[in-house]
Amino acid sequence: MDNSYMHRALELARLGWGKTRPNPLVGAVIARDGKVIAEGYHHFFGGPHAEVDALQKLDFKAEGATLYVNLEPCSHHGKTPPCVDSIIRSKISRVVVATTDPNPQVAGRGIGILKQHGIEVVTGVLEKEAIELNEIFIKYITTGLPFCLIKTAMTLDGKIATGTGDSKWITNEESRAYVHSLRDRMSGIMVGSTTVIKDDPQLNTRIPGKEVSQPTRIIVDSSCKIPINSKVVETARQQPTIVATTDLSDIEKHKELIEKGVNVLVLPSENGRVPLKQLMVELGRLQIDSVLLEGGGTLNYSALEAGIVDKVLSFIAPKIIGGKDAITPIEGEGKSLVRDAFEISRIKITSFKEDVLIEGYIEGKDLNVHRNY
Repeated sequence: MDNSYMHRALELARLGWGKTRPNPLVGAVIARDGKVIAEGYHHFFGGPHAEVDALQKLDFKAEGATLYVNLEPCSHHGKTPPCVDSIIRSKISRVVVATTDPNPQVAGRGIGILKQHGIEVVTGVLEKEAIELNEIFIKYITTGLPFCLIKTAMTLDGKIATGTGDSKWITNEESRAYVHSLRDRMSGIMVGSTTVIKDDPQLNTRIPGKEVSQPTRIIVDSSCKIPINSKVVETARQQPTIVATTDLSDIEKHKELIEKGVNVLVLPSENGRVPLKQLMVELGRLQIDSVLLEGGGTLNYSALEAGIVDKVLSFIAPKIIGGKDAITPIEGEGKSLVRDAFEISRIKITSFKEDVLIEGYIEGKDLNVHRNY
């Protein structure tokens, strides 16, 4: 029963996608005598935590019940009072926790307080699933850096566009709808200046019939060459937009962009390019906890080479374009030896009708987030 109730807590937690950041996704189930008597989840940042959301439906009276929660109950004052106080007051007798709080300053304190008050605590139930659900929060709270997810879409022969640059559409509507659900979950969406110049994308979230969260648009543009009349610039006052450039770019262009509402982030040049590692540090300081990288081949390779990518999502469509000049998802300098290739671990495969999505983690990068945070 513990696994079953925890599965439900994880389902509830997912309902907060895109609304709780930078807080984690948390769901709670309260059961007694084999029956669920209350459920709750963290609806939005600053709102009641999942445990309180469930307990208040019982008027904080749950004597002898078991609470299931996918993250250790908080023990400190933040936007809301400590959840452990409400749990103790409700006379819950048992708490089942999937994973402890990843914040090194508070990890284990909530569990310790509950035990001190005679409450039985069980940990580690569906821990792997719980950690994956909150991988963005865990990376950000432990490092201050955004969780970076790279998304590509290609044909069966590894092309993202024809030799003429045509790319609409490689994947089907179902795959593209899933990408918009990802944008709804992430704090930022990042592309290079070439993508803006060639495609003039909106880089926004569009989900019919749903109120969505719009990510901060991050344009990596070392020489500040994106057009002033591009969609991302023209709508910068409606959707937060950052142009990350170098100290070698034109200051007058900076002023033009700023007048349009763009946040121009000037970083010291690294061989004529934007230093991506430092960019991640700056984005973290701006409270951007996650970045969906939808760049072209050059930026994608640079991000991998810089070591900023945590996770890879690659859509493959059953189409063949061919052509030696057709564009591929990862370009750049490339590796000279196969043994030096970026390896992907913990692979998961999902189908979107005829399209296939392969997702996994950059080998070695998942150690911090998924094993020893």
